[in-house]
Amino acid sequence: MRVNGIIAGCLGALLLAAPASALDVLTGTLKKISDTGTVTLGYRESAVPFSFKDGTGQPIGYAMDLCLDVVDDIGKELGRTNLAVRYEPIQSEDRIPAVTSGRIDLECGSTTANAERRKLVAFSPVTYFSATKLLVRRGSPIASYRDLGGHTVAVTAGTTNETVLRALVARLAIATTIVTGKDHAESFAMIRDGRADALGSDDVLLYGMIANAGSDGAAFTVLPDKLSFEPYGLMFRKDDPQFATLVSTTFERLAESRELRWIYERWFLKRLPNGERLNVPMSDELRTNFQVIGLQD
Repeated sequence: MRVNGIIAGCLGALLLAAPASALDVLTGTLKKISDTGTVTLGYRESAVPFSFKDGTGQPIGYAMDLCLDVVDDIGKELGRTNLAVRYEPIQSEDRIPAVTSGRIDLECGSTTANAERRKLVAFSPVTYFSATKLLVRRGSPIASYRDLGGHTVAVTAGTTNETVLRALVARLAIATTIVTGKDHAESFAMIRDGRADALGSDDVLLYGMIANAGSDGAAFTVLPDKLSFEPYGLMFRKDDPQFATLVSTTFERLAESRELRWIYERWFLKRLPNGERLNVPMSDELRTNFQVIGLQD
């Protein structure tokens, strides 16, 4: 009996010392990560400043930093300090299937969190508010979306920008040719090389393309018309309450510590790896959104 009592006492002490999550039944994404020891992050190769490759081929950016903070909290939740991180390149057209199929655990890019997509996937708290706009060459006869008649517009396939522009020109009966690129880099190349007269994308991505183009970027400008409203979020699998809670908790931690503001300033106000700056201050809408989850002035 005395031996049994000692064993019982030891077991109790071990349980008390174990991470809280070890007492819970893991499900969904957390169970998958616990079983494999690997977190798979989906990234975009040219979505500056959210997710893109640096000179060494390493994925970096605003969304990547946020995703890596989530990875840190996954490790703490699982009591694992040795989780491997695998990076999987994705494009606009395959990002949702990549999440729903389990090919990636978390998408770190510039994805709009709209109602249609929420039928298939889940999103983190909003990371950025953007809008669909048009980029043109300086001196172009296109001063507004109403001037698109007879011109060619490039968009990235599978984006909300493509949906918005197709609906817009159809509704207004504007005779416009729409061509698609497989990613943002290819779409920008179309207008840079003269194969398109305008490029439709999220405004911040257009600013990123201009900055990433170096001295060539001075040849382009972004028109003021806002054609849609685009709230971004990190994307993960739907109906996964454990993982959704962890992601939300990460954002609350980052907001309360003000790290969320520092991460924003790193990518939108300070110099990018190529030496250029976006100089995009945090909008009132985004600041209010971050304040709701804990950011202090």
